[in-house]
Amino acid sequence: MPKEKLVWKKTPEEEDFRGALNFLSLVCPNGKCGKILRALRKAKTIERAAKDLLRASDLPLLPRDEPHVDHDLKKIYKGNPIAPVLLIRGDMRNGVPVVVADGYHRICAIYYYDEDAPVRCRIASV
Repeated sequence: MPKEKLVWKKTPEEEDFRGALNFLSLVCPNGKCGKILRALRKAKTIERAAKDLLRASDLPLLPRDEPHVDHDLKKIYKGNPIAPVLLIRGDMRNGVPVVVADGYHRICAIYYYDEDAPVRCRIASV
């Protein structure tokens, strides 16, 4: 049986940007956070495979039954739209992985749905 097609929101929601800002405020100076957030708001939405995002971020795949992953997976199977994820570009030359500023659970849920599925994302460079 074919899988349902992923339904995406056109843009990240304000709460996604707030979540990204909360995370970024823990890992970089405030002035830099604002700059990154503005870049994420202006960035074009692109698509990358869920498996590639996990590899590039060097983050583990969360368990399928983790509550947020499970919630997002249920949204996917119900055909509810999901928001693009927000990323900070890594630097392979310096061993810096991609940073998931918002959407880690969504990436994991999409991976369980189909690891090759395109994930809509916005990416900013530091």
